[in-house]
Amino acid sequence: MARDTLTGSRMRERRVMIGMKQAELARRAGISASYLNLIEHNKRRIGGKLLLDFATILDVEPASLSEGAESTLLTSLREITASQPDHSAEVERVDEFAGRFPGWARLIETMAQQQSSLEQTVVSLTDRMTHDPQLAEALHDMLGAVTAIRSTSSILVETEKLEPEWQARFHRNINEDAKRLTEGSQALVSYMNGEKAETQQIMTPQDEIEAFFAQHGFHFPNLEKLATEAAAQTEIKALLAESSEQLVSASARIQLETLLLRYWRDAQALPLDILLEKVRAFGLEPARIAAGQAFDLGCVMRRLASVSGTELTECLNDPRYDLSADGLGLAICDSSGTLTMRKPLRRFPIPRFGSACPLWTLYQALTRPFSALREISVQSGPDAVHFETLAIAAPLHAPEFDTVPLLEAHMLIVPLASAPSGVDARPIGVSCRICAREACVGRREPSILTSGV
Repeated sequence: MARDTLTGSRMRERRVMIGMKQAELARRAGISASYLNLIEHNKRRIGGKLLLDFATILDVEPASLSEGAESTLLTSLREITASQPDHSAEVERVDEFAGRFPGWARLIETMAQQQSSLEQTVVSLTDRMTHDPQLAEALHDMLGAVTAIRSTSSILVETEKLEPEWQARFHRNINEDAKRLTEGSQALVSYMNGEKAETQQIMTPQDEIEAFFAQHGFHFPNLEKLATEAAAQTEIKALLAESSEQLVSASARIQLETLLLRYWRDAQALPLDILLEKVRAFGLEPARIAAGQAFDLGCVMRRLASVSGTELTECLNDPRYDLSADGLGLAICDSSGTLTMRKPLRRFPIPRFGSACPLWTLYQALTRPFSALREISVQSGPDAVHFETLAIAAPLHAPEFDTVPLLEAHMLIVPLASAPSGVDARPIGVSCRICAREACVGRREPSILTSGV
Protein backbone atom coordinates (compact mmCIF):
# COMPACT_ATOMS: atom_id res chain seq x y z
CA MET A 1 0.00 0.00 0.00
CA ALA A 2 1.41 3.40 -0.96
CA ARG A 3 2.41 5.72 1.85
CA ASP A 4 0.11 8.57 0.83
CA THR A 5 -2.93 6.25 0.90
CA LEU A 6 -2.56 5.62 4.63
CA THR A 7 -3.41 9.14 5.77
CA GLY A 8 -6.78 7.99 7.08
CA SER A 9 -5.25 5.24 9.21
CA ARG A 10 -2.85 7.73 10.75
CA MET A 11 -5.68 10.15 11.44
CA ARG A 12 -7.72 7.44 13.14
CA GLU A 13 -4.76 6.34 15.30
CA ARG A 14 -4.10 9.93 16.34
CA ARG A 15 -7.74 10.61 17.08
CA VAL A 16 -8.06 7.50 19.25
CA MET A 17 -4.77 8.33 20.99
CA ILE A 18 -6.02 11.75 22.15
CA GLY A 19 -9.47 10.37 23.05
CA MET A 20 -11.51 12.29 20.47
CA LYS A 21 -14.78 10.89 19.11
CA GLN A 22 -15.24 10.54 15.38
CA ALA A 23 -18.32 12.75 15.45
CA GLU A 24 -16.40 15.50 17.26
CA LEU A 25 -13.59 15.46 14.70
CA ALA A 26 -16.09 15.55 11.83
CA ARG A 27 -17.95 18.46 13.40
CA ARG A 28 -14.81 20.52 13.99
CA ALA A 29 -13.58 19.81 10.45
CA GLY A 30 -16.94 20.78 8.96
CA ILE A 31 -17.64 17.45 7.24
CA SER A 32 -20.12 14.64 7.80
CA ALA A 33 -19.31 11.70 10.07
CA SER A 34 -19.92 9.26 7.19
CA TYR A 35 -17.38 11.06 4.97
CA LEU A 36 -14.85 11.04 7.81
CA ASN A 37 -15.44 7.31 8.23
CA LEU A 38 -14.54 6.77 4.56
CA ILE A 39 -11.39 8.89 4.99
CA GLU A 40 -10.27 6.98 8.09
CA HIS A 41 -10.66 3.67 6.26
CA ASN A 42 -8.47 4.99 3.41
CA LYS A 43 -11.37 4.99 0.93
CA ARG A 44 -11.09 8.69 0.26
CA ARG A 45 -7.89 10.67 -0.24
CA ILE A 46 -7.50 14.12 1.24
CA GLY A 47 -5.08 16.99 0.83
CA GLY A 48 -4.85 20.75 0.77
CA LYS A 49 -6.88 22.75 3.26
CA LEU A 50 -8.76 19.75 4.67
CA LEU A 51 -5.50 17.99 5.54
CA LEU A 52 -4.24 21.16 7.23
CA ASP A 53 -7.49 21.42 9.18
CA PHE A 54 -7.20 17.85 10.41
CA ALA A 55 -3.57 18.39 11.40
CA THR A 56 -4.53 21.52 13.38
CA ILE A 57 -7.41 19.78 15.16
CA LEU A 58 -5.29 16.68 15.97
CA ASP A 59 -2.30 18.85 16.95
CA VAL A 60 0.23 17.18 14.63
CA GLU A 61 2.34 18.21 11.69
CA PRO A 62 0.61 17.71 8.33
CA ALA A 63 3.60 15.69 7.11
CA SER A 64 3.11 13.14 9.90
CA LEU A 65 -0.36 12.42 8.49
CA SER A 66 0.47 12.46 4.79
CA GLU A 67 3.98 10.96 4.84
CA GLY A 68 3.90 8.75 7.90
CA ALA A 69 7.01 7.14 9.32
CA GLU A 70 10.45 8.42 8.46
CA SER A 71 12.30 6.65 5.69
CA THR A 72 15.12 5.69 8.06
CA LEU A 73 12.67 3.90 10.33
CA LEU A 74 11.16 2.05 7.38
CA THR A 75 14.61 1.07 6.16
CA SER A 76 15.49 -0.26 9.60
CA LEU A 77 12.31 -2.30 9.79
CA ARG A 78 12.94 -3.79 6.34
CA GLU A 79 16.52 -4.70 7.35
CA ILE A 80 15.24 -6.32 10.54
CA THR A 81 12.75 -8.35 8.51
CA ALA A 82 15.45 -9.40 6.03
CA SER A 83 17.70 -10.55 8.88
CA GLN A 84 15.00 -12.92 10.12
CA PRO A 85 14.01 -14.90 7.01
CA ASP A 86 12.50 -17.72 9.08
CA HIS A 87 9.75 -15.42 10.31
CA SER A 88 7.06 -14.58 7.78
CA ALA A 89 6.70 -10.85 8.46
CA GLU A 90 4.52 -8.91 6.01
CA VAL A 91 7.30 -6.72 4.67
CA GLU A 92 5.04 -5.23 2.02
CA ARG A 93 2.91 -3.71 4.80
CA VAL A 94 5.79 -2.27 6.82
CA ASP A 95 4.78 1.31 5.95
CA GLU A 96 1.25 0.69 7.13
CA PHE A 97 2.54 -0.78 10.39
CA ALA A 98 4.97 2.08 11.02
CA GLY A 99 2.35 4.65 10.12
CA ARG A 100 -0.33 3.21 12.38
CA PHE A 101 1.92 2.19 15.25
CA PRO A 102 4.99 4.45 15.20
CA GLY A 103 5.74 3.81 18.87
CA TRP A 104 5.84 0.04 18.42
CA ALA A 105 7.91 0.44 15.25
CA ARG A 106 10.54 2.52 17.04
CA LEU A 107 10.54 0.07 19.95
CA ILE A 108 11.29 -2.80 17.55
CA GLU A 109 14.06 -0.75 15.94
CA THR A 110 15.56 0.07 19.36
CA MET A 111 15.44 -3.57 20.49
CA ALA A 112 17.12 -4.69 17.26
CA GLN A 113 19.89 -2.15 17.80
CA GLN A 114 20.33 -3.35 21.39
CA GLN A 115 20.54 -6.94 20.19
CA SER A 116 23.19 -5.98 17.66
CA SER A 117 25.15 -4.18 20.38
CA LEU A 118 24.91 -7.19 22.67
CA GLU A 119 26.16 -9.48 19.93
CA GLN A 120 29.16 -7.22 19.38
CA THR A 121 29.83 -7.33 23.12
CA VAL A 122 29.68 -11.13 23.07
CA VAL A 123 32.10 -11.11 20.13
CA SER A 124 34.56 -8.97 22.05
CA LEU A 125 34.27 -10.82 25.36
CA THR A 126 34.48 -14.26 23.74
CA ASP A 127 37.58 -13.25 21.84
CA ARG A 128 39.06 -11.79 25.00
CA MET A 129 38.26 -14.72 27.30
CA THR A 130 39.50 -17.24 24.75
CA HIS A 131 42.82 -15.64 23.93
CA ASP A 132 43.68 -12.88 26.43
CA PRO A 133 47.06 -13.93 27.91
CA GLN A 134 46.62 -11.92 31.12
CA LEU A 135 43.16 -13.36 31.71
CA ALA A 136 44.43 -16.88 31.04
CA GLU A 137 47.33 -16.36 33.48
CA ALA A 138 45.02 -15.00 36.19
CA LEU A 139 42.63 -17.93 35.82
CA HIS A 140 45.57 -20.35 35.90
CA ASP A 141 46.87 -18.83 39.15
CA MET A 142 43.43 -18.97 40.74
CA LEU A 143 42.98 -22.60 39.69
CA GLY A 144 46.40 -23.44 41.14
CA ALA A 145 45.50 -21.83 44.45
CA VAL A 146 42.18 -23.68 44.63
CA THR A 147 43.90 -26.98 43.85
CA ALA A 148 46.53 -26.39 46.53
CA ILE A 149 43.90 -25.53 49.16
CA ARG A 150 41.88 -28.62 48.31
CA SER A 151 44.93 -30.91 48.45
CA THR A 152 46.08 -29.51 51.79
CA SER A 153 42.63 -29.65 53.33
CA SER A 154 42.21 -33.26 52.17
CA ILE A 155 45.39 -34.23 54.02
CA LEU A 156 44.12 -32.56 57.19
CA VAL A 157 40.74 -34.27 56.96
CA GLU A 158 41.92 -37.74 55.95
CA THR A 159 44.95 -38.05 58.24
CA GLU A 160 43.78 -39.14 61.67
CA LYS A 161 47.01 -38.64 63.59
CA LEU A 162 48.94 -35.65 62.35
CA GLU A 163 51.77 -34.18 64.33
CA PRO A 164 51.14 -30.62 65.58
CA GLU A 165 54.15 -29.31 63.71
CA TRP A 166 52.84 -30.65 60.38
CA GLN A 167 49.31 -29.58 61.22
CA ALA A 168 50.49 -26.01 61.81
CA ARG A 169 52.46 -26.09 58.57
CA PHE A 170 49.40 -27.23 56.58
CA HIS A 171 47.25 -24.56 58.22
CA ARG A 172 49.84 -21.95 57.27
CA ASN A 173 49.85 -23.25 53.67
CA ILE A 174 46.07 -23.01 53.46
CA ASN A 175 46.17 -19.47 54.80
CA GLU A 176 48.82 -18.41 52.27
CA ASP A 177 47.02 -20.07 49.35
CA ALA A 178 43.74 -18.46 50.44
CA LYS A 179 45.43 -15.05 50.43
CA ARG A 180 46.82 -15.76 46.96
CA LEU A 181 43.36 -16.79 45.77
CA THR A 182 41.81 -13.61 47.20
CA GLU A 183 44.44 -11.38 45.59
CA GLY A 184 44.03 -13.17 42.27
CA SER A 185 40.24 -12.80 42.40
CA GLN A 186 40.49 -9.08 43.16
CA ALA A 187 43.01 -8.55 40.37
CA LEU A 188 40.78 -10.44 37.94
CA VAL A 189 37.71 -8.39 38.88
CA SER A 190 39.69 -5.16 38.49
CA TYR A 191 40.99 -6.27 35.10
CA MET A 192 37.55 -7.29 33.82
CA ASN A 193 36.09 -3.99 35.06
CA GLY A 194 38.73 -2.06 33.15
CA GLU A 195 40.33 -0.50 36.23
CA LYS A 196 43.82 -0.96 34.78
CA ALA A 197 45.38 1.80 32.76
CA GLU A 198 44.67 1.81 29.06
CA THR A 199 48.33 1.17 28.29
CA GLN A 200 48.19 -2.05 30.32
CA GLN A 201 45.19 -3.39 28.44
CA ILE A 202 47.24 -3.86 25.27
CA MET A 203 48.91 -7.20 25.78
CA THR A 204 50.35 -8.52 22.52
CA PRO A 205 52.59 -6.99 19.83
CA GLN A 206 49.72 -7.28 17.34
CA ASP A 207 47.48 -5.31 19.72
CA GLU A 208 50.11 -2.58 19.94
CA ILE A 209 50.50 -2.45 16.15
CA GLU A 210 46.77 -2.19 15.53
CA ALA A 211 46.30 0.44 18.25
CA PHE A 212 49.11 2.46 16.67
CA PHE A 213 47.53 2.37 13.21
CA ALA A 214 44.06 3.11 14.59
CA GLN A 215 45.43 6.10 16.53
CA HIS A 216 46.75 7.58 13.27
CA GLY A 217 43.67 6.65 11.25
CA PHE A 218 45.80 4.31 9.09
CA HIS A 219 47.15 7.43 7.38
CA PHE A 220 50.56 9.11 7.79
CA PRO A 221 50.64 12.34 5.74
CA ASN A 222 54.12 13.42 6.90
CA LEU A 223 55.56 10.10 5.78
CA GLU A 224 54.01 10.46 2.33
CA LYS A 225 55.78 13.78 1.69
CA LEU A 226 59.31 12.39 2.04
CA ALA A 227 61.31 11.68 -1.11
CA THR A 228 64.10 9.41 0.14
CA GLU A 229 64.13 6.17 2.10
CA ALA A 230 66.64 7.59 4.57
CA ALA A 231 64.29 10.48 5.39
CA ALA A 232 61.42 8.02 5.69
CA GLN A 233 63.33 5.87 8.16
CA THR A 234 64.10 8.94 10.25
CA GLU A 235 60.42 9.92 10.30
CA ILE A 236 59.45 6.34 11.19
CA LYS A 237 61.79 6.35 14.17
CA ALA A 238 60.29 9.67 15.28
CA LEU A 239 56.75 8.26 14.98
CA LEU A 240 57.67 5.25 17.06
CA ALA A 241 59.42 7.43 19.66
CA GLU A 242 56.26 9.53 20.06
CA SER A 243 54.34 6.34 20.90
CA SER A 244 57.01 4.76 23.08
CA GLU A 245 54.63 4.47 26.06
CA GLN A 246 52.16 2.43 24.01
CA LEU A 247 54.76 0.37 22.13
CA VAL A 248 55.97 -1.76 25.01
CA SER A 249 57.35 -4.75 23.13
CA ALA A 250 60.40 -4.76 20.88
CA SER A 251 58.55 -7.09 18.50
CA ALA A 252 55.85 -4.49 17.87
CA ARG A 253 58.42 -1.78 17.12
CA ILE A 254 60.33 -4.02 14.70
CA GLN A 255 57.15 -5.02 12.86
CA LEU A 256 55.96 -1.42 12.71
CA GLU A 257 59.22 -0.30 11.13
CA THR A 258 58.67 -2.84 8.35
CA LEU A 259 54.98 -1.93 7.89
CA LEU A 260 55.61 1.82 7.87
CA LEU A 261 58.47 1.48 5.40
CA ARG A 262 56.12 -0.48 3.16
CA TYR A 263 53.55 2.30 3.59
CA TRP A 264 56.13 4.85 2.41
CA ARG A 265 57.05 2.75 -0.61
CA ASP A 266 53.36 2.40 -1.51
CA ALA A 267 52.96 6.17 -1.25
CA GLN A 268 55.96 6.70 -3.52
CA ALA A 269 54.57 4.29 -6.10
CA LEU A 270 51.03 5.67 -5.90
CA PRO A 271 50.82 9.20 -4.41
CA LEU A 272 47.54 10.21 -2.80
CA ASP A 273 46.60 12.87 -5.37
CA ILE A 274 47.11 10.42 -8.26
CA LEU A 275 45.17 7.73 -6.39
CA LEU A 276 42.19 10.04 -5.82
CA GLU A 277 42.30 11.11 -9.46
CA LYS A 278 42.14 7.47 -10.55
CA VAL A 279 39.30 6.79 -8.11
CA ARG A 280 37.33 9.64 -9.70
CA ALA A 281 37.99 8.16 -13.13
CA PHE A 282 37.60 4.43 -12.46
CA GLY A 283 35.80 4.12 -9.11
CA LEU A 284 36.77 1.42 -6.62
CA GLU A 285 38.36 -0.79 -9.26
CA PRO A 286 41.90 -1.75 -8.14
CA ALA A 287 42.62 -3.59 -11.39
CA ARG A 288 41.84 -0.53 -13.52
CA ILE A 289 43.79 1.74 -11.16
CA ALA A 290 46.83 -0.54 -11.42
CA ALA A 291 46.59 -1.12 -15.18
CA GLY A 292 49.81 -0.20 -16.98
CA GLN A 293 51.55 0.95 -13.79
CA ALA A 294 54.54 -0.35 -11.85
CA PHE A 295 52.54 -1.20 -8.72
CA ASP A 296 50.41 -4.29 -8.09
CA LEU A 297 46.86 -4.83 -6.85
CA GLY A 298 48.05 -5.34 -3.28
CA CYS A 299 49.62 -1.87 -3.31
CA VAL A 300 46.38 -0.35 -4.64
CA MET A 301 44.32 -2.08 -1.94
CA ARG A 302 46.65 -0.91 0.82
CA ARG A 303 46.53 2.66 -0.50
CA LEU A 304 42.74 2.67 -0.80
CA ALA A 305 42.43 1.44 2.78
CA SER A 306 44.55 4.39 3.97
CA VAL A 307 42.13 6.98 2.53
CA SER A 308 39.40 8.33 4.80
CA GLY A 309 35.78 7.54 4.07
CA THR A 310 35.01 11.24 3.63
CA GLU A 311 37.61 11.66 0.88
CA LEU A 312 36.46 8.54 -0.92
CA THR A 313 32.82 9.62 -0.73
CA GLU A 314 33.66 13.01 -2.22
CA CYS A 315 35.57 11.37 -5.07
CA LEU A 316 32.97 8.72 -5.87
CA ASN A 317 29.57 10.26 -5.12
CA ASP A 318 28.19 6.75 -5.69
CA PRO A 319 25.00 5.81 -3.78
CA ARG A 320 25.93 2.11 -3.90
CA TYR A 321 28.57 2.56 -1.21
CA ASP A 322 28.41 3.51 2.46
CA LEU A 323 31.94 4.79 3.10
CA SER A 324 31.46 7.80 5.35
CA ALA A 325 31.85 5.98 8.67
CA ASP A 326 35.02 3.89 8.36
CA GLY A 327 36.16 4.05 4.77
CA LEU A 328 37.36 0.73 3.37
CA GLY A 329 38.42 -2.29 5.39
CA LEU A 330 41.50 -4.40 4.71
CA ALA A 331 42.71 -7.85 5.69
CA ILE A 332 46.11 -9.29 4.74
CA CYS A 333 47.25 -12.84 5.46
CA ASP A 334 50.24 -15.00 4.69
CA SER A 335 50.34 -18.51 3.20
CA SER A 336 49.29 -20.07 6.51
CA GLY A 337 46.13 -17.94 6.63
CA THR A 338 47.42 -15.96 9.61
CA LEU A 339 46.23 -12.36 9.53
CA THR A 340 49.28 -10.10 9.37
CA MET A 341 47.45 -6.79 8.90
CA ARG A 342 43.88 -5.85 9.65
CA LYS A 343 41.78 -2.74 9.30
CA PRO A 344 38.36 -3.80 10.61
CA LEU A 345 35.14 -1.92 9.97
CA ARG A 346 32.47 -1.26 12.53
CA ARG A 347 30.12 -3.66 10.74
CA PHE A 348 32.83 -6.05 9.53
CA PRO A 349 34.89 -7.01 12.58
CA ILE A 350 38.05 -9.03 12.03
CA PRO A 351 39.11 -11.43 14.82
CA ARG A 352 42.24 -10.46 16.70
CA PHE A 353 43.10 -14.04 17.52
CA GLY A 354 42.30 -17.45 16.14
CA SER A 355 40.83 -18.26 12.77
CA ALA A 356 38.43 -16.10 10.80
CA CYS A 357 35.54 -17.32 8.66
CA PRO A 358 36.91 -19.78 6.05
CA LEU A 359 34.38 -18.51 3.52
CA TRP A 360 36.05 -15.11 3.19
CA THR A 361 37.26 -14.20 -0.30
CA LEU A 362 40.68 -13.68 1.29
CA TYR A 363 41.15 -17.42 1.76
CA GLN A 364 39.67 -18.32 -1.60
CA ALA A 365 42.39 -16.17 -3.16
CA LEU A 366 45.11 -18.30 -1.53
CA THR A 367 43.90 -21.30 -3.54
CA ARG A 368 43.96 -19.32 -6.81
CA PRO A 369 47.12 -17.19 -6.94
CA PHE A 370 47.13 -14.26 -9.39
CA SER A 371 43.32 -14.50 -9.79
CA ALA A 372 41.50 -11.28 -8.91
CA LEU A 373 38.33 -12.31 -7.07
CA ARG A 374 35.24 -10.21 -6.45
CA GLU A 375 32.27 -11.25 -4.36
CA ILE A 376 29.17 -9.81 -2.71
CA SER A 377 28.99 -11.03 0.88
CA VAL A 378 26.45 -10.62 3.65
CA GLN A 379 27.49 -10.75 7.29
CA SER A 380 25.63 -13.02 9.70
CA GLY A 381 23.64 -11.31 12.41
CA PRO A 382 20.48 -9.22 12.61
CA ASP A 383 21.86 -6.34 10.52
CA ALA A 384 22.54 -8.50 7.43
CA VAL A 385 24.95 -5.87 6.11
CA HIS A 386 26.24 -6.40 2.56
CA PHE A 387 29.82 -5.90 1.43
CA GLU A 388 31.78 -6.15 -1.77
CA THR A 389 35.04 -8.00 -1.13
CA LEU A 390 37.92 -7.93 -3.61
CA ALA A 391 40.86 -10.27 -3.07
CA ILE A 392 44.06 -11.44 -4.70
CA ALA A 393 47.01 -13.60 -3.66
CA ALA A 394 50.52 -13.27 -5.09
CA PRO A 395 54.04 -14.43 -4.16
CA LEU A 396 56.02 -12.17 -1.88
CA HIS A 397 59.18 -12.65 -3.92
CA ALA A 398 60.19 -13.53 -7.45
CA PRO A 399 59.97 -17.30 -8.11
CA GLU A 400 63.10 -19.35 -7.62
CA PHE A 401 63.82 -23.02 -8.25
CA ASP A 402 63.93 -25.37 -5.27
CA THR A 403 62.08 -22.90 -3.05
CA VAL A 404 58.53 -22.84 -1.72
CA PRO A 405 56.63 -19.76 -2.96
CA LEU A 406 55.34 -17.71 -0.05
CA LEU A 407 51.99 -16.15 -0.87
CA GLU A 408 50.41 -13.03 0.57
CA ALA A 409 46.69 -12.43 0.12
CA HIS A 410 44.89 -9.07 0.29
CA MET A 411 41.16 -8.51 0.75
CA LEU A 412 39.62 -5.05 0.34
CA ILE A 413 36.29 -4.70 2.17
CA VAL A 414 33.81 -2.25 0.62
CA PRO A 415 30.61 -1.56 2.63
CA LEU A 416 27.47 -1.30 0.51
CA ALA A 417 24.54 0.99 1.25
CA SER A 418 22.01 -1.75 0.49
CA ALA A 419 21.72 -5.25 -0.90
CA PRO A 420 22.38 -5.28 -4.67
CA SER A 421 19.36 -6.41 -6.65
CA GLY A 422 19.63 -9.62 -8.63
CA VAL A 423 22.82 -10.76 -6.87
CA ASP A 424 23.06 -13.79 -4.60
CA ALA A 425 25.27 -12.71 -1.72
CA ARG A 426 27.52 -15.27 -0.06
CA PRO A 427 26.67 -15.60 3.66
CA ILE A 428 29.80 -15.18 5.79
CA GLY A 429 30.62 -14.57 9.43
CA VAL A 430 33.46 -13.37 11.63
CA SER A 431 34.40 -16.73 13.12
CA CYS A 432 32.56 -19.96 13.88
CA ARG A 433 32.29 -19.24 17.60
CA ILE A 434 30.20 -16.13 17.09
CA CYS A 435 28.32 -17.02 13.91
CA ALA A 436 24.70 -18.05 14.41
CA ARG A 437 24.35 -19.61 10.95
CA GLU A 438 23.96 -23.32 11.77
CA ALA A 439 23.81 -24.77 8.25
CA CYS A 440 27.29 -23.78 7.10
CA VAL A 441 29.71 -26.04 5.26
CA GLY A 442 32.66 -24.22 6.77
CA ARG A 443 31.67 -24.65 10.42
CA ARG A 444 34.54 -25.93 12.58
CA GLU A 445 32.99 -25.66 16.04
CA PRO A 446 29.59 -24.96 17.62
CA SER A 447 28.55 -21.35 17.95
CA ILE A 448 27.72 -19.69 21.24
CA LEU A 449 25.08 -17.69 19.32
CA THR A 450 23.28 -20.64 17.74
CA SER A 451 20.19 -20.11 19.85
CA GLY A 452 20.43 -16.33 19.73
CA VAL A 453 21.69 -13.76 22.19
